[in-house]
Amino acid sequence: MKKDSIEMVPIGFVARASDNVKDKMISKIVVKKEFAKALDGIEDFSHVHIILWLHNISNERPLTLTFENLPVGVFATRTPVHPNPLGLTLVELVTRKENVLWVKGLDADDGTPVLDIKPYPDWARGLTVVTDFRIPQWYRT
Repeated sequence: MKKDSIEMVPIGFVARASDNVKDKMISKIVVKKEFAKALDGIEDFSHVHIILWLHNISNERPLTLTFENLPVGVFATRTPVHPNPLGLTLVELVTRKENVLWVKGLDADDGTPVLDIKPYPDWARGLTVVTDFRIPQWYRT
């Protein structure tokens, strides 16, 4: 593999159950059957991180955006228009049935490729939730 390129293969895809916000954004992630065993034990977690390839993002990817007349670099934003359109979302794991995860809070289009799933948090290794974080003023509005 070259240092300046990466090849990834989706482990599954998002299947939106509804676009209705009232449905609390319930979605299912259909993991390829060949990876079903990799999900064993995940149902014991209440939340998981979903890493996505945001395939519907425009090919135009500026390095800065404007928020309230302030230029801000894309790496300082949660916008999907990064050089690599990766998405990272923390979702509530509702249930698992074989190779399908039902999750709440996934903001992704139907058919979005899923690259990885990671449990949240890893309490056994001493990782804790950050509670004293800060955000810029422009992000609050």
